[in-house]
Amino acid sequence: MTRSLPVTLPSLPGELLSSWISRHADFYGVTPLTMLRHGLPEAVSLWTIDLSLTNAQANRIAGMFGVSPKLVRSLSFAGAPKVAHRFIAKSPIQRCARCTHSVAGRLPILQSELQGWRITCPHCGEQYPDKTTREGDRALSPYRAAARRGETLLNNHAERRVETWLAPLEIARLLLMRRIPWPPPRDGDLWRYRLLGAIVPDLDAILARQTSFPYSPKHPILPLQSRPALLAGVAIVNHAGPPMLKMLQGHMMGDNKNRFVEATDHLVTPAIEWGPPQQFQLI
Repeated sequence: MTRSLPVTLPSLPGELLSSWISRHADFYGVTPLTMLRHGLPEAVSLWTIDLSLTNAQANRIAGMFGVSPKLVRSLSFAGAPKVAHRFIAKSPIQRCARCTHSVAGRLPILQSELQGWRITCPHCGEQYPDKTTREGDRALSPYRAAARRGETLLNNHAERRVETWLAPLEIARLLLMRRIPWPPPRDGDLWRYRLLGAIVPDLDAILARQTSFPYSPKHPILPLQSRPALLAGVAIVNHAGPPMLKMLQGHMMGDNKNRFVEATDHLVTPAIEWGPPQQFQLI
């Protein structure tokens, strides 16, 4: 049985488990992995326990620090559905200047700083600053209210497992599939066009100024500049219901369309009974 450490540092609100362990490592003058292996000798990395902490591991870490297993589990993403894992970055992708805590040693990492579905800080409600460009903000300003609704949908699904007719995180991934625009673009750069652009047309103008778009259902964490478009798209599809999926099928072809149909046909087939997609108010 692992003995409890003589000194335990309090966790910060919303702190990530590996961040908390790393701060202890600094305090005791060892590496973070050495600190973790004091309680879990078989541990391979801190990232693994952030994402897939088991109850047995939580119990052992709790014993090492002299805290409750419930607290340890709350610092990890272990309770999130598997689909949420693709939306969790391995290092901070956003920070709130107001809520960044200053403590001795390394800068703590909050769970929200890794969550790719956020545009606002969950602690103070302020929008995360985007230091790259303001063009996206101006183009997507009409969708701001819808984006906030989408953020709530994705967050409730990822953190509270709240389900709707189609999981919001799944909607987000589907919207990043490629579409075929009509008429076809003269430059032939079809990589720019995603299903999301069929719902949020202003996204096409944003992507037209970019030289690449390395995001897809497998890599769905968009930069803050264009993330509101994805969140707004989720809110619009969620509100419209399954008939919206039928409409989106018409923007695809080939194997890509087949994959979309395979993922959504169990919802699209009964959608005829729903009637046309419901109208969505952006503000």
